Amino acid sequence: MLKLSLIAPLALLAAPAFATEIEIDVAGEANGTVTIDLFEDVAPQHVERITTLAEEGAYDGVVFHRVIDGFMAQTGDVQFGDSSAEDFDMRMAGRGASDLPDLPAEFSDLAFERGVVGMARGGSPDSANSQFFIMFEPGPFLNGEYTVVGEVTQGMDVVDAIKRGDGPNGAVTGEPDVMTDVRVTEE
Repeated sequence: MLKLSLIAPLALLAAPAFATEIEIDVAGEANGTVTIDLFEDVAPQHVERITTLAEEGAYDGVVFHRVIDGFMAQTGDVQFGDSSAEDFDMRMAGRGASDLPDLPAEFSDLAFERGVVGMARGGSPDSANSQFFIMFEPGPFLNGEYTVVGEVTQGMDVVDAIKRGDGPNGAVTGEPDVMTDVRVTEE
């Protein structure tokens, strides 16, 4: 009985005092707010990166540059994807990252289901930086290959309305949807 009473308080101390969320205001064909619960316990380095960039305002004005119907919507290129930048060129969006170093993979057994948020990366599993994507539909072929960082808890209707891209790579042309404001909140 004594062991149980000592373990319970220790378990409470080990549990996070709060959970981190981001709220993303989206404008364009989609208009509204998307709330994402970030999984600090699953991908702590990736969650820290997203929250750092959000708190710096780096995601504000960044476009959804790659959107594939039935698959996912990708955004987060803070280098070339800021639509408010004087030299913004939609053809470059998706090719950049932040000034911070790339992150090592934090793969988990969580599945890429509808509403799951993953980190985009290049050919190397350890090349994620600032870009992320939101799943429209399940993508089991991504399981164990990309880092899961969170899940949409509100605003999936807004995600569903994001302007789709063209061709097999889903490149968005014309006026893309934009993350106008990205805020870090605690639930």
